[in-house]
Amino acid sequence: MTAIITSLTSLYFRRRLFDGLVKIFAWSAVIFAAAVLLFVLGMLFVKGLEGISFQLFTHSTSPAGTKGGLANAMVGSLIITFGAVAIGAPAGILAGTYLAEYGRGKKLSGAIRFANDILLSSPSIIIGLFIYTIAVAPLKHFSAWSGSVALAIITLPVVLRTTEDMLLMVPNALREAAAALGATKWRVIILICYRSARQGIINGMLLAVARISGETAPLIFTSLGNQNWSLDIAAPMAALPIVIYNYARSPYEDQIQLAWSGALLITVAILLLNIVAKMLGGQNRR
Repeated sequence: MTAIITSLTSLYFRRRLFDGLVKIFAWSAVIFAAAVLLFVLGMLFVKGLEGISFQLFTHSTSPAGTKGGLANAMVGSLIITFGAVAIGAPAGILAGTYLAEYGRGKKLSGAIRFANDILLSSPSIIIGLFIYTIAVAPLKHFSAWSGSVALAIITLPVVLRTTEDMLLMVPNALREAAAALGATKWRVIILICYRSARQGIINGMLLAVARISGETAPLIFTSLGNQNWSLDIAAPMAALPIVIYNYARSPYEDQIQLAWSGALLITVAILLLNIVAKMLGGQNRR
């Protein structure tokens, strides 16, 4: 009996020791990850805030040695991002609606989901090269709209996945009640399903915008960038990610400072979008 008690006590202490070691390793990993994140964000804020000024938002990029800003790059980013969402979001919503409302149990749905998963995990530089091959090279010039198309391809799978998941969360009882009142299928989807899943779908669109806001590689192969003001979507257009990429490699301090400030602006914008998306997601779950 004593031997059994001793064995059980030894086993208990070994388990407690192993549990304690695992907790120590887990907390160490959390602290290390948080420390790295805080260090990066702290340096970004310290370096970026040095260049925040009224001129940053009113002047366009200019040659080294002259006082410039990022106004043209910010406007260009907004135009390209808006175009990407205008193209990719409706396509993603319609595709997600098909999968959730019409494609249950169909083989085509499985193929669409598989293709969507591949597209969701594809490197953005591959998408940029693809659009360069089919849209930029044949026309022999870069353009803002080709950049929007490249970002739209990145937007589509995010919106599609979110839309499908949100629509599947709508109770079937709501659909059946609407159908019992004589509503057609498309009216049920628009008036019942979309209204119930509205916050989740908007959440997915915001996450997609946050996803594409900092993409650089697709824009290098498509919109290229522009040192001057340009609102022509058929011509090269400046964008914050491209300016940051170019200026971060510059030997001039003023351009490096603009790169830090631009990186801070993108980080804050993505942070705000993620906060809004989380808030909408929480409301949708309630």
